[in-house]
Amino acid sequence: MIMAFSLRGIHTPHRKNTVKKPTVRMDAPASVTVPMSMHIGVPATPTVKVGDLVAVGTKIGEANGKISSNVYSGVSGKVTKLTEYLTADGTSSVAVVIESDGQMTADPAVCPPAVTNREELILALRESGIVGLGGAGFPTHVKLDVDPARIEYLLINGAECEPYVTSDTVTMLTRADDMAYALGVLGRILGIKNVIIGIENNKKDAIASMKKMAETVTDCTVAVKVLPSVYPQGGEKVLIYHTTGRKVAVGKLPIDVGCVVLNCTTLAAIGTYLRTGMPLVEKCVTVDGGAVKNPQNVIVPIGTGIEDLLTFCGGLREQPAKILYGGPMMGITVPSTAHPILKNTNAVLALTKKEAKLPKATACIRCGSCTNTCPFGIAPASIAIAYEKKDTAALQALHVMSCMECGCCSFVCPANRPLVQTNRLAKQLLKEEARKEAEKA
Repeated sequence: MIMAFSLRGIHTPHRKNTVKKPTVRMDAPASVTVPMSMHIGVPATPTVKVGDLVAVGTKIGEANGKISSNVYSGVSGKVTKLTEYLTADGTSSVAVVIESDGQMTADPAVCPPAVTNREELILALRESGIVGLGGAGFPTHVKLDVDPARIEYLLINGAECEPYVTSDTVTMLTRADDMAYALGVLGRILGIKNVIIGIENNKKDAIASMKKMAETVTDCTVAVKVLPSVYPQGGEKVLIYHTTGRKVAVGKLPIDVGCVVLNCTTLAAIGTYLRTGMPLVEKCVTVDGGAVKNPQNVIVPIGTGIEDLLTFCGGLREQPAKILYGGPMMGITVPSTAHPILKNTNAVLALTKKEAKLPKATACIRCGSCTNTCPFGIAPASIAIAYEKKDTAALQALHVMSCMECGCCSFVCPANRPLVQTNRLAKQLLKEEARKEAEKA
């Protein structure tokens, strides 16, 4: 089945308050808490013990299997604890707690990887610890470990369509050289010929920066595609359709239509690693929301506590009603400011009571707005009925697993129904049903 694709979507308030502000680098925090699970797949296995001395770029977690990712220290100091870490989504993994010495000394073993062929490139990317930095967290070495002949288009996602979030835009403005270096290597080693950078039309400076960068790349053809400013333009399958016209069928992957999609910050991280050998140890994070005194983009060591980050931004104007990892449409509520910045954290939003207040839900009026705005044309109102009945066959027929949880349905619903939340629960119900069936087999 091919899902319905169109320019469906919504016009969210942009609130890009930080895009014109200089990006600042935070000093080393007193300590960092670095989880072994900051990616899709199996958690990494700790490679350090209490009392070990580490530096910036020291490996502290080894990838466990193919779909996993290495983890590195973003500070220099001493390992003080290995503890259980409960993530914001309710799962748990081991976390390594490091007391910083404040020196940010680099590990002397860090050096650029030798990359002369495809196998060496994939191995280098596996070592780098780089994952999808737009929020998904899928290990990058796995995404690129496909037959190069199948890659017709490398798509770079610079849409950044969520309100508030500007860290990707800042990357395109300040790290064009890293992006160009990465494209050169990917083009030369993997034989990629066509690269398209997709950027929404409200990011004029980023468009200009990427067009200038494209002229410097000689190992592949780089085009900048200016896209309508319609949320969720940055959704992977949406981006593929709007840049290439190709449609990814239900149950299929981008590579099945000849595409690989990388976030622009992921691409920059690849460039940095290939040039310097420094693995993924830090992240540029948008800090914003009405409760923040000084909203800005901050470069922080991965594992830095949210409380330390908010303090660096001048503290809070008032007690926030809600703190999010990510933007207001797809972000995850953070239960405590003790939680750390993760690899795929692109923003931290501290929202006031007014900003976070949810309107009261009323009865569905069968208006069809949810389906009309869904980029994939699925029917959230019907899914909600099927979920209430626990009708798994109906949920499968309604293709609830195709929902990317963008939140357009909830945003436009005049009855303020929690549609995207119900979609999530319905997907979990199907996963649980599949698990039970597998146990019976």
